[in-house]
Amino acid sequence: MAVWANNIPEWVLLEFGAALAGLTLVTVNPANRAAELGHVLEHSGADGLFLVDEYRGNPMAATVAKLRDRLPRLRETVSFADWERFCAPGDSGRPLPVVDPDDPAQILYTSGTTGRPKGAILHHRGLTNNARFAQLALGARAGDVGVNPMPLFHVAGGGMFTLGTVQSLSTHVLMPHFDPTLQLELTETYRGVVFGGVPTMLLAMLAHPDFARRDLSSVRYGLSGGAPVAPDLVRRIETGLGIPFAITFAQTEASCSITFIRPAEDGPDDRAETLGRPLPQTEVKVADPGTGEIVPPGTTGEICARGYLVMTGYLDDPQATAATIDADGWLHTGDLGSMDERGYCSIGGRVKEMIIRGGENIYPAEVEAALLTHAGIADAAVVGVHDERWGEQVVAFLRAAGEDRPTEAELEAHCRGRLADFKRPRRWAFVEAFPLTGTGKVRKHVLRERLEAGELDEPLADAALGR
Repeated sequence: MAVWANNIPEWVLLEFGAALAGLTLVTVNPANRAAELGHVLEHSGADGLFLVDEYRGNPMAATVAKLRDRLPRLRETVSFADWERFCAPGDSGRPLPVVDPDDPAQILYTSGTTGRPKGAILHHRGLTNNARFAQLALGARAGDVGVNPMPLFHVAGGGMFTLGTVQSLSTHVLMPHFDPTLQLELTETYRGVVFGGVPTMLLAMLAHPDFARRDLSSVRYGLSGGAPVAPDLVRRIETGLGIPFAITFAQTEASCSITFIRPAEDGPDDRAETLGRPLPQTEVKVADPGTGEIVPPGTTGEICARGYLVMTGYLDDPQATAATIDADGWLHTGDLGSMDERGYCSIGGRVKEMIIRGGENIYPAEVEAALLTHAGIADAAVVGVHDERWGEQVVAFLRAAGEDRPTEAELEAHCRGRLADFKRPRRWAFVEAFPLTGTGKVRKHVLRERLEAGELDEPLADAALGR
């Protein structure tokens, strides 16, 4: 059974109802258009669909009507506008089926920074326990109020926030969609305890004119994950709000969180510069991407996880499943990172995003973190482009913090004091905004394609490509 809507209370009721009834819920991004929706409904084989009629100009009911002929398995569609009428004939005395913890609870289609999204099958055991462990790591208390800015189609919004709030006996304040003004207002009004969201959301709230005048004294901790969080952003929030910050290393295929900062236990350097330690009952290793062997502490490799939290697999895609979950049950996250002797992990970027320049490995997250310490840079995304001499060169896409953009000389000098020479960007491009996935991740392949097509504003010289 699929659900195609923005964040509304009925979605939450549907999520619990489907789980109790033993139905598998397929979550769909409300920003999807006809081709994307058609892929999810056809691939999942959904028998029913709950939807809102329209969302932010997306004519959803009309889109479904046009697709019905190519979706023979889709028997029923229910508009949330008819929710009460749908619920009215329900039989509350009818016994519920027995649902096994390992039965599929939800199918979430990965955000797809590259390629067509795959359907990750998540089971009840993984979703419920992972949300509970995340709340314990944060130090959630009964009676807390959590303002949820994350979309419910995402594992953080419908999993960690929704299921975790119930298990910690907290109040769930559900935003219809992310808006920095609204999130600041709701946090103040309902005395929310968390200042959370993916980094792009946090930056939007910090830059908002309402930020300084809102009473955020109820906030006990910051929270982010789903994309690399720059140490400078963590320290900025901690200083500005006087709270500890928690980062989680999370992935859809892992039911959400793999590692977590414990804000009450971990020191300021660990909070800013690491991903914390594995959650309970979760094994984590860092392995050489080529050999699969565990690498020494402090050495960069692929972060892998094993335990109750790992998905069942990708729907109807045994090849992709086998490439992601090995024979020993290890989930290969595709993320580069390292682990120290204490078990604290640090991120280094995506395996496929790693740049190899002249035989040297360069991790985009490290370069991005260095760029974000420049006061004139609001956000940064680093990619590699082909270079005949060096194999690849480093390109930095930047979003300026104000009207005056830093010059190439300023950026070069800034990086020279923070990065080895081979890691420094040799090409720069300013953008007004980054192309994002539905979960706030930068679509770097789109930036690279636009650069190659000459569609980006490039005021800075790139003659340095030969250096």
